[in-house]
Amino acid sequence: MNVVSLRCASEYLQMTEEYGEGNLILQTESFLNEVFGNWTDTIKALETCEEVLSYAEELHIVSRCINSLAMKACADPTLFNWPVSGCNGTARTVGNTFWNGICTATKPHHVSDDWWYEDVSFLSLPLYKRLIRAVEAGGMRAENVAGALVFYAKKYIPQMNRQSSFKNLNSGSTISIPTEADQGQLLEEIVDLLPNQKGVIHTRFLIRLLRTAMVLQASSACRENLERRVGLELDQAVLEDLLIPNMGYSVETMYDIDCFQRILDHFMSIEQASAAVSPCIVEESQLVEGTHSLTSLTMVANLVDAYLADVAPDVNLKFPKFQALAAAVPDYARPLSDGIYRAIDIYLKAHPWLTDSEREQICRLMNFQKLSLEASTHAAQNERLPLRVIVQVLFFEQLRLRTSISSWLFVSDNLDNSQQNPNSVPGLPKNGGGHQREASCDIGTTSIDDMRERVRELEKECQGMKEEFQKMAKTKRSWNIFCRRKSTQSKSKSQKNCDVKTQQTSDQMDS
Repeated sequence: MNVVSLRCASEYLQMTEEYGEGNLILQTESFLNEVFGNWTDTIKALETCEEVLSYAEELHIVSRCINSLAMKACADPTLFNWPVSGCNGTARTVGNTFWNGICTATKPHHVSDDWWYEDVSFLSLPLYKRLIRAVEAGGMRAENVAGALVFYAKKYIPQMNRQSSFKNLNSGSTISIPTEADQGQLLEEIVDLLPNQKGVIHTRFLIRLLRTAMVLQASSACRENLERRVGLELDQAVLEDLLIPNMGYSVETMYDIDCFQRILDHFMSIEQASAAVSPCIVEESQLVEGTHSLTSLTMVANLVDAYLADVAPDVNLKFPKFQALAAAVPDYARPLSDGIYRAIDIYLKAHPWLTDSEREQICRLMNFQKLSLEASTHAAQNERLPLRVIVQVLFFEQLRLRTSISSWLFVSDNLDNSQQNPNSVPGLPKNGGGHQREASCDIGTTSIDDMRERVRELEKECQGMKEEFQKMAKTKRSWNIFCRRKSTQSKSKSQKNCDVKTQQTSDQMDS
């Protein structure tokens, strides 16, 4: 728009009212006031300011353009009559029907909150930053500010979406792709502008920003900021997004496990701080998967177990890293130990060279009492687990079955008592309920017999494993005794040979 250049030129030439009425400064100022009332014209004027930026700054044209745009973006566009972008304009109507040459359409087109994203995205980064700060100061919702920044990042950072054609939607011309250094600098600026509130940005987009920052080798402060933001909303993350490939020069593991560890540490520090401020006691019975009381900590625990199961097959994953990552989540956050057991089993299968001590340490990460019936049955037959662990699994399974039998016996006794005296139990029918009670007793007796048979089998298996364990221990002691005897005999034999050689040497010297 030429009015900006004319206003700067008239100021430079000092074309004021002192030299004549209706001079150029007055005319251009009055025209600018009309421009500021129109959304599209204001954007064009702001873009033109970049050509004469120093003069436009001195005359406060830039600040007036930005304040005008911020005011219009923060206000409800349906309450005013200014034109907006061609794609999302309020002037457009729905269902243009003419009757005798008269338009009967009066319903305006609905304008969404993102109507201004594309229009302001053509501004340069310095002007765009000033506009974003202006709309924040104007009281715009943090979700809308974040949405505008996401739109700007997707448009000018090709690494965010390599499948995009990066074309200007209005002119159809391809946008020149900036260098990776420029993209990295732009990403750092956008991360600094993002609102700090939780939940205003989708967690998936934050992880995409983090991946892009790693590819573009952004500053460590930028990556730490993104890791902290992801950690703040880790309970809303998806496993596939967190499997970030390792991009370091000394690549050991396939995925960047250290990055996930830092993200998890941020989440746990926030959880511990919130627990210290408002401590509460949560029963383990309430932390059941599938209920509405599933806490964010439990969701993260399930996410960690699934992540460990995916990275466990990596043979380069060291034992301390696996152990530290699994132990970062407390035991009370896991309603069931099936997930961590699955991850441990996969890790033991992919790392058969672990020592017995390391196997026992890694098995201490799971709570055997929280294993489901299927998981405990699998663990009882798992040859990769240490023998001591298998014995403990069998013990808790036997204890669980005994508890179940006790409850069934209690129910059976109540059924027998009710059968003998049906009037003593309120709510039972006096007549016609005998067949139902007999069927219930038969079902209870059959289930109890099955459980008793299962307990007997478990006791036999447990006794057999104890005997094998004792045999192994005896064999190990006898082997140690044999080794000590052999070492003693070899030492005595070597001592005798040494004495003989010494005696021969002395006899030769005497001769």
